[in-house]
Amino acid sequence: MIDNATDEDDSFLFEEDKMGMTVTSGSITIEKDESNLIGISIGGGAPHCPCLYIVQIFDNTPAAKSGVLQSGDEITGVNGTLVKGKTKVEVAKMIQNSKEKVVINYNKLHADPKQGKSLDIVLKKVKHRMVENMSSATADALGLSRAILCNDSLIKKMEELEKIECMFKGIVEHGRHMLKAYLDMCYVYKEVGVREPQPQASETFTKFGEIHRNIEKNGIEMLHSVKPMLSDLNTFLNKAVPDTKLTIRKYADVKFEYLSYCLKVKEMDDEEYTYQALQEPLYRVETGNYEYRLILRSRQDARARFAKLRSDVLVKLELLDQKHVQDVVQQLQRLIAALAKHYTECCELMKEKPVFPIEFDLSTSCTFTYPDPLVSPYQDQEDEDEETAEEAIPELIQGLNVGEPQQTANTTDTNKSNCAEADLLGLNLF
Repeated sequence: MIDNATDEDDSFLFEEDKMGMTVTSGSITIEKDESNLIGISIGGGAPHCPCLYIVQIFDNTPAAKSGVLQSGDEITGVNGTLVKGKTKVEVAKMIQNSKEKVVINYNKLHADPKQGKSLDIVLKKVKHRMVENMSSATADALGLSRAILCNDSLIKKMEELEKIECMFKGIVEHGRHMLKAYLDMCYVYKEVGVREPQPQASETFTKFGEIHRNIEKNGIEMLHSVKPMLSDLNTFLNKAVPDTKLTIRKYADVKFEYLSYCLKVKEMDDEEYTYQALQEPLYRVETGNYEYRLILRSRQDARARFAKLRSDVLVKLELLDQKHVQDVVQQLQRLIAALAKHYTECCELMKEKPVFPIEFDLSTSCTFTYPDPLVSPYQDQEDEDEETAEEAIPELIQGLNVGEPQQTANTTDTNKSNCAEADLLGLNLF
């Protein structure tokens, strides 16, 4: 039950202008903390404003944990005592004098924060964006402050992300060209072969060509094992980094909006102090200051979204840094392991069938008979291997033909065959 401690003050000459907003009454009991505080700041009150309202609710305080009171809500009573006509200092003392807990009677302000997003707030956001892209010298010359932006480590992370993105693009491009070059070398291995009239030399050259054909097969298997490396790097480059950058941009947008509301509150405070100094009435204050209270509510909402996005950005940046380090290490390990395995297999092939030195009788014949380049000496074996390759590696590596000019009309049939086979093997990664 609220006692009428004071009569209605006749100094308030205007009726309340609620700007279409509604209020509902209620009360809440708040347990005080160890410092004998509940965590709110109060504005308004006599002798200028007929309402006492909550300006701000501080984080991790009893009032914030209750989740009932919000910025802009009117305080109508403390521990059952009516506070209308009192100053904010008197109400603050009433709350402080309560021990352990305090009962707050309030009028809940039902306001849509979007209603407070006026053209003035939008222009202030544009101003903050302009300041973000200015140098400190330019901002100082225009009388603008960049301190709050320069001190934000999360905004600076955008530059680091751009450097990481550039590095990964270079790695992916280099990997594409490297694998394409090795594929071309595998084609050379496959074409190694020569015929010699002397049976012993011809048999040796046949073994030599067979070794290189096996090296070509091992090379294709190595490309299979390395192919996922580019896919994983592209996932990091085209998904993880852009998603984090988008989150940072959203965070910056919400931050600019929050700063705009803070600036608007300061301007309204300055306006109120000016009118008080001149001892002139200010309409919005004399009618309950609902416009100011709406901005307070909008600022609280923007601050909550700002805090949430900041937390999300911190988590994503931490995960991105971990993934960045882990991905680079894992992909390098995968590449080194694949190359080491391929090198070991090639060495074993060369040791199994030693072909050097090659001996042949120069007195009998000193010329080599080279096969027709269009007809491989291993035509039958090639046909079987190509059928196996078509079944085993239909999509080996796509997109390794990066930045190559189109073939001219004078390109040899052999090169056309290699390009066709590259397409058949799926060597077009991206």
